[in-house]
Amino acid sequence: MSATATVHPTIRSRPYRTARLAGRSLAYCATLVPVALLALVTAPLGGVAAAARWRNLRTGLLGAPPTPATGRRPGPFAVLGHGLLSLLLGVVALVPLGVELLMVLRGVLYGIVDRGPYDHSWGGPTRAGAWLAHFLVGLPMAAAALVALIGIAAVHQRLTRRLDGERAPAWLIPVTLLIAVAGALLFVAWTHQI
Repeated sequence: MSATATVHPTIRSRPYRTARLAGRSLAYCATLVPVALLALVTAPLGGVAAAARWRNLRTGLLGAPPTPATGRRPGPFAVLGHGLLSLLLGVVALVPLGVELLMVLRGVLYGIVDRGPYDHSWGGPTRAGAWLAHFLVGLPMAAAALVALIGIAAVHQRLTRRLDGERAPAWLIPVTLLIAVAGALLFVAWTHQI
């Protein structure tokens, strides 16, 4: 009997589930800003359509189970508040989304994007060495960015459940605001470093 035959099937699929969650969270966070802006514009007209968009985004992109219908219809102020919090999270999500983009451009495609010379590049003086060094340096940053995107998507989907009448944990709004403050501080620190 082989060693792989004794492994539980759910253990073998954990990397697949994690990769799928990361990809879905990346797509979900990429849509937060446009959908939040649309919700803010349409909130005065009523919250039903905007809440349905958030619900569809949550179930469609994240694959989350639908929230049981409570018959509650969110009003314009609830949708406006949700839109503002969503916009904050969406703006913060731009930072890890940018890290993922940089990983592709400056890690995976480094040798194509930067034509050299590589004398003073990490891993230089050869093109292959510089390419490999940039790719390897980018891997942990890309992984950390994916973890951040998974966290932002998880917080936002809990916020979206509030539109359907689910009770939110007491920590949800403070954590959302803390994420926004941390993102702002990180952005300010990064701009001072440039």
